Amino acid sequence: MVITSIQNQLIKKILLLKNKSRLRKSEGLFIIEGLRELVLALKGNFEIDMLLFYPKLISEKEIKKIVKKQTELIEVSKNVFEKLAYRSTTEGIIALVKSKKIRLEDLKFKTKKPLILVAEALEKPGNIGALLRTADAAKVDCVLIVNPKTDLFNPNIIRSSVGCVFTTRIVIGKADEIITFLKENKVQLFAAALHKDSKNYTKQNYTKATAIIVGTEATGLSDIWLKESKKIKIPMQGEIDSLNVSASAAILVFEAVRQREIES
Repeated sequence: MVITSIQNQLIKKILLLKNKSRLRKSEGLFIIEGLRELVLALKGNFEIDMLLFYPKLISEKEIKKIVKKQTELIEVSKNVFEKLAYRSTTEGIIALVKSKKIRLEDLKFKTKKPLILVAEALEKPGNIGALLRTADAAKVDCVLIVNPKTDLFNPNIIRSSVGCVFTTRIVIGKADEIITFLKENKVQLFAAALHKDSKNYTKQNYTKATAIIVGTEATGLSDIWLKESKKIKIPMQGEIDSLNVSASAAILVFEAVRQREIES
């Protein structure tokens, strides 16, 4: 099968899936473009529903070397591919993928001292993607996202995370249920906050089971986190009083990693 028209119903549906969060949720499908992202999705055990490819950039034979499982392949013309692709470096392949999620009650840790990154009410896809890259680089045990303002399979999150959204264990939930879960698992909570009681982040011990909680630069964390957590801060040496949330998360998480490496 070869699709040559952007008026084709499947192409129209894919374009809508790229742009409409509500449709992604109702259909349980989202879009991946690019080989690196596709490989990471397969590594994360995501199920590929369909693959579209432009043969001058990638062949059917090359695709079958990557995707071992029987999957529907559809060839598209250059104009259709260019309409679908966001980047010019997409290597000629676009995948329609089935969504999946981990429930909080099903989350199990492989160690007694997990390192967890919690992010509350993040809205900008770029920040979420950068946060997931940090989580992957630090090899945190999971990322817990509290009341997100955008869905996890937004194409901009997939792009900015360079596929880490597929290989990081991510659970979405409400603050109270996540706090209950963390306490039941004897995880200590450290909330990044500009507060009079906040302590220098380098003076804390993150070698036990630890959750580092970050919020948006604009509104910070909600009161429930400040009440239930030890409050920490990154001392500012210049004129501004805060950092971008992804930068703050990276500093805090890698301090925890550093301490754990020294202990081991």
